[in-house]
Amino acid sequence: MEGKPLSSLLDYSHFISEVLQHPCVRHSTVRVWSDSPYTGIAEGEVFGEGGVRLRLREELDFAAGLITAYGYEFYRGDERLFWYDDFPHPNDPSLASTFPHHKHVPPDIRHNRVPAPELSFTALNLPFLVRTLAGLEAGDAT
Repeated sequence: MEGKPLSSLLDYSHFISEVLQHPCVRHSTVRVWSDSPYTGIAEGEVFGEGGVRLRLREELDFAAGLITAYGYEFYRGDERLFWYDDFPHPNDPSLASTFPHHKHVPPDIRHNRVPAPELSFTALNLPFLVRTLAGLEAGDAT
């Protein structure tokens, strides 16, 4: 997509629409709305084949061109496979390389965290997440 998707509600809505045209996306409930002239929220689910889906929420600051907070969860059916979040864990040195971005993975998914270099507050995360969804459809254990 040309332009700067994180610069306005309209631009981010167009970006979402384009990314969700990926062949792995079967259906989506993702919506983007503004809660002020300078901020917005993107929230919903992206459904793929074989019962895989991505649940996402992003808080956006269009004035600064940033994703200010996010949560991304991947499911197969009702089973949560893993998730990404930006909740800081400053006392975990294994996460320092991508602080505060990290991924929760099995076993003990709540407490087992690994760095998430693919995620950012300043770049667009959704293309990576849709590729991850496509990998899950293909049977990748991601």
